[in-house]
Amino acid sequence: MEATLWVPAVLIVIGLVGIVLPVLPGLLLVLAAVLVWAVDTGSATGWGVFALCVLLYLAGMALQYALPGRRMRAAGVRSSTLLLAVLLAVVGFFVVPVVGAAIGFVGGIYLVELGHSRDRRVAWTSTRAALGAVFLSIGIELLAGLAIATTWFVTVLATS
Repeated sequence: MEATLWVPAVLIVIGLVGIVLPVLPGLLLVLAAVLVWAVDTGSATGWGVFALCVLLYLAGMALQYALPGRRMRAAGVRSSTLLLAVLLAVVGFFVVPVVGAAIGFVGGIYLVELGHSRDRRVAWTSTRAALGAVFLSIGIELLAGLAIATTWFVTVLATS
């Protein structure tokens, strides 16, 4: 297997893992891998596939921000709640190794919503809605990444 195929393949796999474990900009890395391949091939097919992958990327990004945001607004979760939860996730990341970011994020949502409503049930409902929106966002991004990876893989198989 040539480096022109395995390097983009490895980057795509790393990008897909980066989507699920948000350490890297996973979807952008998947798209960059296809760009590396398109530049290397230099063919009209390569650039056409890259253009299609850019459209898949843009569609994934648009859906990633539109659908979860609509669900959170419907559940009454404010954008400021998520901002504060992200800040607590960053603090949690440094205070409690490995799981601190997740604890800080969930705890942040719960505490902010508890402060707004003064009702534990309402705060927990808002926390569940926000977490569901986050998981939906990750799922949409993963599906877009898999669509890009599949498009690239099928093209590589068809042109080899």
